[in-house]
Order: sequence, then C-alpha cells, then structure tokens
Amino acid sequence: MTVAGGGATSRAEGTDELLLDVDDVVKHFPVSGGALDRSHAAVKAVDGVSFSLRAGETLGLVGESGCGKSTLARLVTALHPVTSGHVRFKGQDITSLNRRQLRPLRRSMQMVFQDPYGSLNPRRRVGSILSDPFSVHEHLSRAEVRRRVQELMARVGLSPEHYNRFPSEFSGGQRQRIGIARSLALRPSLIVCDEPVSALDVSIQAQILNLLEDLQAEFMLTYIFIAHDLSVVRHVSNRIAVMYLGKLVETGPTEEIYLSSRHPYTASLLSAVPVADRAFRSERRERIILTGDVPSPVDPPSGCRFHPRCPKAQALCAVQEPVLERKPGDFDGHLTACHFPVVAGEALANASRQTTAVSGSGPAEAVNP
Repeated sequence: MTVAGGGATSRAEGTDELLLDVDDVVKHFPVSGGALDRSHAAVKAVDGVSFSLRAGETLGLVGESGCGKSTLARLVTALHPVTSGHVRFKGQDITSLNRRQLRPLRRSMQMVFQDPYGSLNPRRRVGSILSDPFSVHEHLSRAEVRRRVQELMARVGLSPEHYNRFPSEFSGGQRQRIGIARSLALRPSLIVCDEPVSALDVSIQAQILNLLEDLQAEFMLTYIFIAHDLSVVRHVSNRIAVMYLGKLVETGPTEEIYLSSRHPYTASLLSAVPVADRAFRSERRERIILTGDVPSPVDPPSGCRFHPRCPKAQALCAVQEPVLERKPGDFDGHLTACHFPVVAGEALANASRQTTAVSGSGPAEAVNP
C-alpha cells in the first residue's frame, strides 16, 4: 500500500491543546441468560483505560478482535454510557451529561464506521443522508442545504450530480467517502475512525487514507484511528495504543513502538506484519507464535491478563497486575504495562517455542492482527 507523503514524515503534528482526556474508563456489560447466566457476571469490555489526545494528533488504537477497541470508541463519543471513570472533551466531563446536554457537543465529535454498506440507510438517497446534520443542528434553507451537501460530496471526491442516487448505486470506496462526508459536515474537532478501510480493497484503502490525511491538514482534525492492520496504523498515526482484553498494554510515539516495542504482546503483533518496503526490511522480526486462546472477558486472568499466553511470564505475572508506566531507558510518553518488558535484541521467538514445549499445549495459535 502506498500512502501519499511518505507515511511518517507526512503526519500532522499535534498542538499543545488537550482535546480529549480519558481517565480510568470502565465499561462492563451484564451477562444474562444462556450458559453464561451467572449472578453478577459481566463482560469486562473496557477495564480501566486512560489516555489523552492533543488537538491535531492521530492516535492509532490496535489489538485483536474483541479486545475492546470499538467499545472504547463508543465510550469516547458518548454513544455508550461508562460504568465508571471520566471522559473529558475540551475540558468538559461528558460522562454525566444527558442526551439533551450532549447535543451541542455532537457537532464536535463524529464517527466513521467500519462497514460502508451497513452504516448508510439503503432506502434513503445520499443527498438526504448528508442533509441530516444540517437539519438537526442548523437552520438553513433547502437550497442552502443542497449547496452545502454538494460541496461536501465534491470535497471527498464524489460527483455532486449523484446527489439523488441511493447508496446501492455506489461502490464500497464511494460509500465510505459518503460516510466521511457525513462525519465532516459540521466541521468537528474529533473524528473516531473505527476500522474505516478494513472492508475495502487494498488499492481503495490507500485512496481513503490519503483523503483522511488531506482533510486533517485542511480542517485541523484530530483522529482516533482503530485498525487491525499495523502497517496502516504506522502510516497514519502520531502515537499508538495497544489493547489486550480491555486494557492498554503499551502506548507511545509511533516509531518508538515499531522500533523498540517493550510489551511481549506488541512484539508478537509486529512480528506478524509483512515488510514489503526495503526501507523497513532491517526491522524484520522472527515470527513470534503465541499459545492458547484469548481468555474470556467475563472471567479474565488474574494479574497480567496476557500472562497465560506470554513467552516471558513468571510467577509474579499471575498475581500482580502491572502498571502502565515508563520503563528505564524509554522516551517520554512510551508507557508499558509489563513486569518483564522486552529488551533490545531479545530472542522472544525462542522463548515462545520453549514455553510451548514445556507446557505441552499442542499446536500453537498464531496471532493474526
């Protein structure tokens, strides 16, 4: 995949203005009915996550399916109520606001969803879909709304003459452009992109990523970019946060994470990324194979949640939860939640094979981000 601007050198830099502050956010979903019907049981989708985001910055959020990325996105945008913790947007705590109080803030925070087919109403014309933000938040004439909508369509690379077409008449990439146009309508400060390119062909992915980059530079947007593809996240993000089973296990500047990852889980994810660019071939890692399955979020492991699959796990890991903190020798802002972090030159792949042989757990399961 080729992204205009050369990736790391083309990303917009954040300012000193703190736009978003997520403080120890928890979201538990009660479990009822079926085989999992237990008293006080709950799915611990997000379990004590904290991070901050500056205006103009892009935070890449990565992790396996089911780790809580999308739930966290919906907590940040107040689409789900939090179980506990605080989300502060532009200095205002939004976790205790009711629907009416949140309405003015909806202008400033928007989402681009993963599925361009499912996120648009197939029974409505595109012009009508894109008119909704103006109808809800602004009092404009019909002619003015049409003009604004057609300007939006042109800005995201769609023909304004297609104003009256239905979503089914557009390709997947065009539908995602419609979703981006809808999120951009009211000039928000924050856009949460929930895997916006994972359902698209590789060639179309590059076009959408370039569009998002251009819009960020033009409108000073701030992004939370959720993805499985770590090579995509590298190109678009200033910082990266890695989630595992509802918790952040590592966060830091993009190049610092890719070149000097400290958490064994991050290292295993990066080892599975194919390196096609010659400039990055020196970073190629031996594939790290993790054993076992991801534990249930209803009953997560004690201590470090990654310890049942970790090639470096020791007795301490099973009883004491590690703190997300800066390790000796790391740069400011590079935080890791691990008792025994990876050190430079460590053969973690060998440790993984030894762990598999000792445990006798059978065929290992490869992590496929």
